[in-house]
Amino acid sequence: MSSSTSIPRAGQIECVCEPGALGENADIQGGVPLLATAFALSILSQIFTLGILPLAGLALAPTNSLATLPYAAFYAGAALASLPASLLLDSFGRRAAFSLGASLGAAGGMVLVFALVTFHFGALVLGAFWLGIASGFSLFYRHAAVPVGGKGTSAILIVFGAASVAGLIAPTLGATAETLAAPREFVGLAAAAALAHVGSLIATAALPYRRIREATEEAKGVEGWRAIVLPTIIGAVAWFLMTGLMGATPIAMVGCGLSDAVSGTIAWHVMAMYAPSLVLFALRSVVKPVAIVTVGMLLLAVAVVIFALSSKVAGFSASAILLGIGWSLATLGTTLWVHKDGRPSRWLLGIHDATLLSAALVGALAAQAFA
Repeated sequence: MSSSTSIPRAGQIECVCEPGALGENADIQGGVPLLATAFALSILSQIFTLGILPLAGLALAPTNSLATLPYAAFYAGAALASLPASLLLDSFGRRAAFSLGASLGAAGGMVLVFALVTFHFGALVLGAFWLGIASGFSLFYRHAAVPVGGKGTSAILIVFGAASVAGLIAPTLGATAETLAAPREFVGLAAAAALAHVGSLIATAALPYRRIREATEEAKGVEGWRAIVLPTIIGAVAWFLMTGLMGATPIAMVGCGLSDAVSGTIAWHVMAMYAPSLVLFALRSVVKPVAIVTVGMLLLAVAVVIFALSSKVAGFSASAILLGIGWSLATLGTTLWVHKDGRPSRWLLGIHDATLLSAALVGALAAQAFA
């Protein structure tokens, strides 16, 4: 080791132990509960946001062709944030990077409030975009939970499963927020989305310092690329179907005269997106990524068929639940798949997530066609 790397300098944070020497439990004690809390709050904000955007876009858009633009802007922000999030995590650590993402989410929520109060479509798109950036950062929580230099099935499942709490409390919190903001529709939900990101910011600001990888770790080159291509393609298909159908579901339900049931259907969908993690956590010793992905993609196919045949609340709810479970299994399976042989390079992780979210953006743009 050269003298330039062995001599500490002001402001430098050094780890006394070898990377991964403390094992996965050290990482769980040192950050996974905070990551899980921050992720759950981020998903709570996402539930409120995605419950607003399709219908608010329909109400405020100057033309029907632009109705899904705010929804698409959310996923555009998420897709654009993925690679920068990966690089910031590597350069500045989890605490700084995730706090930045949560701050943008809180600001985006307040812009959304302004848009809904003033009926400003441009502000609605901007607020959705900033909230999407925050979502792109928070999706990386599952990668950041993996212990340095090792695998992290338990950590990934804990972080993902914590979001199921958001699905449980979202309907009650959302209804309370809307009551407090009455008679301005959706303003309470937008304010609650902003406050959820404030809570996420508090959790991420308390994270112990740790970069997502050691600076000396080398990328895997060609082998790394080969390892992520197939799970990335499969994951992209899952995200496309999920955002396409969930963007279309509120519009289709309103068209069928079922607008009062939209928020409940979305809440069940979100519960289904993250609850499977808790089941898989109990079975983590026998979890096989390829098997999980296969089941997930089959459930997604069934959800598409049910949606196409639905005109009642029960049909839309069944489709949304199966869509959530299928997406969950596909996303968890592909995440575990890319980490199966150790941590991929920061670029590969960023490109993997950016591809998933780009597919989600395409699905969001196609939502009106699904409806």
